[in-house]
Amino acid sequence: MWPRRRRAAGTARLHRPCCLAPAGRPHPRHPDPEPAASDGAGKAADRQVLIGDFSPDDCEDYLARRLTADGRPLIGDNLRQVITARSHGLPLFLDLAVMRFLEIRRPRTPEAADFDHDFPALVARTLQDLTPDERHVLRAVSLLDAFDIALATATASMTHQAAALRLAERPFVREDQLALWPYHLHAVVRSTIRRADDHTDDRWPNQDWASTAARTFDALGDQWTSSPDGSRRLLAACLRQGLALARDHRLGLGWLSEAAWTYVSDSVWEPLVLRSTGTGADRDGRQPLATAADAPVETLNALARRQHEHRARTVQRLAAVVDTSLLPEDPHHLAVYYLAKAQRDLGHRAGSRAGMQLVADGGGRLAPAALRGLVHLARLAGDFPAAHQAAQGLGRKGRQHRVEGDILWPHGDMRRASEAYLAARTDAEQHDVAGERATSQAQRAFTLAFTDPQPADDEIDLAEQLLAGLDLRATTLTVRTAALIRGAGRDGVDERLEVLRTEARTAGIVAAQARLRDLVRGGDYAYYTDITHHMAGQRPDAPSGVHWPHNEETVRTTWRDLVTARQTYLNSRNEEARPLGDGPATQSARRIRET
Repeated sequence: MWPRRRRAAGTARLHRPCCLAPAGRPHPRHPDPEPAASDGAGKAADRQVLIGDFSPDDCEDYLARRLTADGRPLIGDNLRQVITARSHGLPLFLDLAVMRFLEIRRPRTPEAADFDHDFPALVARTLQDLTPDERHVLRAVSLLDAFDIALATATASMTHQAAALRLAERPFVREDQLALWPYHLHAVVRSTIRRADDHTDDRWPNQDWASTAARTFDALGDQWTSSPDGSRRLLAACLRQGLALARDHRLGLGWLSEAAWTYVSDSVWEPLVLRSTGTGADRDGRQPLATAADAPVETLNALARRQHEHRARTVQRLAAVVDTSLLPEDPHHLAVYYLAKAQRDLGHRAGSRAGMQLVADGGGRLAPAALRGLVHLARLAGDFPAAHQAAQGLGRKGRQHRVEGDILWPHGDMRRASEAYLAARTDAEQHDVAGERATSQAQRAFTLAFTDPQPADDEIDLAEQLLAGLDLRATTLTVRTAALIRGAGRDGVDERLEVLRTEARTAGIVAAQARLRDLVRGGDYAYYTDITHHMAGQRPDAPSGVHWPHNEETVRTTWRDLVTARQTYLNSRNEEARPLGDGPATQSARRIRET
């Protein structure tokens, strides 16, 4: 444990042991040294440690307390001074020096000359302490963020696991038993192993590093394709490491293409946290996309981040990928399709339609989704007859049931719309498509919130449960909108509505950018103005241009009936009666529809 020390200005404090605590698992080969024991949880919580480079006193204090035997420091005074001088206060150097001390102590007594080196030289000396097979495995796994014994063995192209097992017991290999791949090296150690001045007889030339990178890439693909359950956790982990290897070592896409399709198919969007190589559109000093591996890295980054970024940023990133033409046709259409979706959210109708049409004409995997996108564009433009006719040929792959619900609810036909969304949810459950299941349920909760607040509670709760573990921002906003509609006519709705509008505006959803009168000037969403007039019992000053498939008067009556039914419901619960004209219930309903 660290003693209480005076904190330098601007440094942080932690009331717990620092990251240089023992590696986390016992090493039975070194029974003599013992980490200093805690003198009680209460005292431990009152200790403070420095974060950042350590002072010389702190370095010596850490080395003295890190390893003890019979209550006395195992590392002598002179040796601690040498290590401290060479460390320049770098905590990782201290930790690696302690690990090397343990390795040297097995055959002989460590000397000052063993540590009179800078950090890269210390790593190189650590390499010399390993057996040739262990060095071979260590170099191979330095290309990975994390690994298990099987992956390390395959990466090193060995037929036996003994060397990997011995390496995993070395003190500088960290272990997290809860991780998918439990073993890992510190990033600085990994980088130094690949770049240090290696004086061993079996050091690797550049060609060996290149062939190992390709072998490691293939080993990751084999783990994913041979997995019996095909878990998304394994998929995301293989994608993170595989994309980085393909990009950094100029490898072909290989299994990454199919893995990318699997990643997007469920609309779960686990964060991949990949370091981007940059796009020409960024103008921030990063290198532009240059290889076929750069493009999918940026594409998947953009798709995962679009749940947390403004849609304009998503358009910028995907447009840069599309403009490079680095991807084969199928992955290229993937980028074009999601670019068109983001453009639609921003109200860029022409660009969105062109992208959807390109993907639909291509006849690839996303052609049904692109046809669905064209139906959505027709609906947003208010051409309901054309949207309804086009929706009939979408089928399951085009999510026809959900699209039919999207067409029915603007007509006020909430019963049939909710039934369509239920069919869509059931279909998604049967095919184990988690994202579509949650989205369909969110839409079902939205429609039922108009008709009866009490059953809507259960539907909203179910939607929230299905969203657990998913990263679907727009669907989450739909559920919150349903909760607002359920409470329309009661106090507190206006404040919650303003919060929801702010969240939608941050996401870049075009319907949150302006009031209705400004929103419909571009030609989309004109049916919203009709709906708000219908709900308020008013008639628009001028025709909106919306093409309803049946008599518009029927649509008007249906929406007005929903408002009067809500007023009757509130009155039946002994709440103050609401006026029919422009009262709070009508105003709340209008504000909800604006969002």
